Amino acid sequence: MLFSKLLPKEGNFFELFNQHGAKIAEGSRAFMQMIEHYADPAMRQRHADAVDTAEHDADKVTAEVNRLLHKTFITPIDREQILSLINAMDDVLDLLQDTAETMALYDVHAVTEELRSLAELSVKCCERVQHAVSLLPKLNVPAVAEAAIKTCEEIDKLESDADRVMRSAMSRLFRQEPDVRELIKLKAIYEQLESISDRCEDVANLIEGIVLENS
Repeated sequence: MLFSKLLPKEGNFFELFNQHGAKIAEGSRAFMQMIEHYADPAMRQRHADAVDTAEHDADKVTAEVNRLLHKTFITPIDREQILSLINAMDDVLDLLQDTAETMALYDVHAVTEELRSLAELSVKCCERVQHAVSLLPKLNVPAVAEAAIKTCEEIDKLESDADRVMRSAMSRLFRQEPDVRELIKLKAIYEQLESISDRCEDVANLIEGIVLENS
C-alpha cells in the first residue's frame, strides 16, 4: 500500500480542461440568452444567474487543477503550461460574468446591434476554445494536432472580427449617442465584450504552444 502511494502519478488534467471548456461554452451561451431576452427582466436575470453558475463551477475545476498539480509527480504536459492554460481559461468566464454584472449595475437600457454582434462573436470564440481543449489528449496523432492548430487559427480570426466590430461600435457610439451616460455605459460594455475574444486568443496561443511542443 505504501509503495503504491509512492509511485509517480499522472493526474487527469485533460479531463479537467474538458470540464472547464464545457463551462466556458455553457456560460457564453447563457450570456447570449441573456442578451436575447434582455427586454424581459425575469428571463434576463435567469440567464445571468446561469452565467454565474457556470463561472462558479469552473472555479471549482480550476481549484482542482491547482490541487492536483501539488500532488502529481508526473504531468502530461509542462506544469507551467497547465497552470497558464487553466488560468487563461478561467479569465474567459470571469469576463463573461463581469460583463453580465456590469450590464445589470449600469442599467443598460437596450441591446444595440453592435453589442449583440460582439456577444455572438464571444460565443463562437468560447465554443472554439472548448473544441481546441478537447483535442489536447490526442496531440500525438498528426491529424488531431493539425485540427487543434486550425481551431486556434479560427479563434484568431474571430478575435480580429471582434476588433473590427469594436472599432465600428465605438465610432457609431461617439457620433450618434446623445445621452452621455448611456455612451459611458455602452463603451464599458463594448470593451469588456471585446476583451472576451482577447482572452480566448490567449488560450489559443497557449494551446498552439502546447501543440508545437508535444505533437
